[in-house]
Amino acid sequence: MANKRIDEPTGTSTVGHEWDGIEELDTPMPRWWLWSFYLCILFAIGYMVVYPAVPLLTKGTEGVFGWTSRGELAAETRAAQASRAQVLAQIAATPIEQLPGKPALMQAAVAGGRAAFRVNCVQCHGAGAAGVAGLYPNLADDDWLWGGNLKEIEQTIVHGIRQPGDDQTRVSLMPSFGRDGMLTPAQIDEVVRHVRTLSGLEKPSAASTRGAQTFADNCAACHGSAGKGDRQFGAPNLSDRIWLYGGSREAIAASIHNAHAGVMPAWGQRLDPVTIRMLAAYVHSLGGGEEIDASGPR
Repeated sequence: MANKRIDEPTGTSTVGHEWDGIEELDTPMPRWWLWSFYLCILFAIGYMVVYPAVPLLTKGTEGVFGWTSRGELAAETRAAQASRAQVLAQIAATPIEQLPGKPALMQAAVAGGRAAFRVNCVQCHGAGAAGVAGLYPNLADDDWLWGGNLKEIEQTIVHGIRQPGDDQTRVSLMPSFGRDGMLTPAQIDEVVRHVRTLSGLEKPSAASTRGAQTFADNCAACHGSAGKGDRQFGAPNLSDRIWLYGGSREAIAASIHNAHAGVMPAWGQRLDPVTIRMLAAYVHSLGGGEEIDASGPR
């Protein structure tokens, strides 16, 4: 302190120490900064009194207002759930085939189904529901093995495909014509050529003509004489160009030789009916959904 002096050029006191002849001025803080600092201290004290602020051993101070961000979140969540419950109740009370007649409710069902799809279905069908070739079907095209209207989609989601223990599950059974020795490799090749002519992938030939007879004897009972399929048996349409397991000669021959038997879970055992209804609405909205046939179920 004895070394403090007044700096003549500035008129400001020095702090009393120096390094190699260099001294430091004891310049006071600006008044606006000091008042801002004091106000911040007062605000902090007030905040600590009013709001939870100080962490203690087992919990923090609660504040005189009793407010917490967790409590605010819980209140907002309850409000959202109450609002959502009204919509869910309306969806539950509306037969699924009547949803399209209520655009606002249908829109809400599609939005809810989109969220449920992301949680439960994208693992197999993909985020865009395009499926995986050779494994899982594309839900956004116009090809439906078991039917593509709202009620049929809901039925498929509820009971699944080949779900053990569900007596209403979707079941189809195609023989393994090659593995079980029902057709020779030559006959399978001829059937393949015929099937490819049905969708325009090949031009008719002598081999495809022979395959047409083999097809009529062994395949037409399920797929139909023109290969259009039959949803009653889960037999796919062979006359389009949509192939789950591939439309090349090799892929079709492999399917005939050793039939596929894909499995889909019965979501009725895992999800509530309203969520399933919303899932059906979302899948139907993807672009390949069909209208309900007024003449009755197919």
